[in-house]
Amino acid sequence: MSPFPLRGVRSYVLRGGRITAGQQRALQELWPRFGIDATGRLDLDALFGRHARRVVEIGFGNGENLLALAAAHPDIDFLGIEVHPPGVGKLLLDVAAAGLTNVRVLARDAVEVLAQQLEDGSCDEILIFFPDPWPKKRHHKRRLIQPQFVELAARKLRAGGTLRLATDWQDYAQQMLAVLRLCPLLENLAPGGGFCDRPGSRPPTRFERRGRGLGHAVWDLAFRRTG
Repeated sequence: MSPFPLRGVRSYVLRGGRITAGQQRALQELWPRFGIDATGRLDLDALFGRHARRVVEIGFGNGENLLALAAAHPDIDFLGIEVHPPGVGKLLLDVAAAGLTNVRVLARDAVEVLAQQLEDGSCDEILIFFPDPWPKKRHHKRRLIQPQFVELAARKLRAGGTLRLATDWQDYAQQMLAVLRLCPLLENLAPGGGFCDRPGSRPPTRFERRGRGLGHAVWDLAFRRTG
């Protein structure tokens, strides 16, 4: 049994978003190729057919960031986690069109994936970009970045591995920073122990570009798993 009992409060709500015919077809035809149905511990070497660096993106949305990273780094394996079918379908279409072989997808709650399916020390990076901010105070308990989750994510990183986050919601950024600072398994990579500059490795997504066009600031964080 995992030392991290699953939360009763989830960080997302499944909405009946519009899905295109192509995305629906991708879920049916491409899922067997790129999707993971297993709910037990994952053998990542077997899934990808090799041993390589491993990056996990939690809540990849429409997959824009994950696709760009996977295309730019064919030597790295990418595991994407997303629960919303339209985004999963779009990523599957784009991955197939680009001829990528280094992407696999899980359509499951990220807390369950980390607690039940990933071995400790199995990831080189975990990416969490623009998670739902749940802006109303009464909904803050739904935010993904909580002490228990951060410790769980940190344990999945190898020593020296990196947890990277970004948000355009200021009070969530401050909460993220406070929670990450309290985790004894992580150390802040930002000079001065605050927020870091936007890494060049993170391509700006359509969501981020739209937010910046509206004058929204973006806060990035990078924490390293200690030895």
